[in-house]
Amino acid sequence: MKLVLDTNVVLDLLFWRDPRCAALAAALAEGRARCFTDDACLAELERVLAYPKFALDAAAQQALYARYAGLAERVDDAPADADLPRCRDADDQKFMALAARCGADLLLSRDRELLRLAHSRRRPPPFAILAPERAAALQPSPEPAR
Repeated sequence: MKLVLDTNVVLDLLFWRDPRCAALAAALAEGRARCFTDDACLAELERVLAYPKFALDAAAQQALYARYAGLAERVDDAPADADLPRCRDADDQKFMALAARCGADLLLSRDRELLRLAHSRRRPPPFAILAPERAAALQPSPEPAR
């Protein structure tokens, strides 16, 4: 399964270690899911990690950035071919474009505007947009009965 994680989900996963991302963490660790990023999304993560509210020194910022950069597969920044719905917040459009370019199955986000676009009837995105805890496909398959 191909995933794109917006910056808040990356933070939930790697900085906050939010239990709602446990299935996502397991799917990535077990190879059942792969996440993708690009230069624009990595630049946003780098900028956000420097915010004073996270109280990360330069070494901690670099370590978290490197952890995600090592986890995610990098995609080139070529324009997306898909006819995508437009986000009200232009900063979020890059996640939509990335998901289209890499052929993502899911864009995981907590952003209300992105989640709203998942239900666009006029121009639905070619991938699902969900909060990470709603991504049931990331859950491990039940053990078969013996």
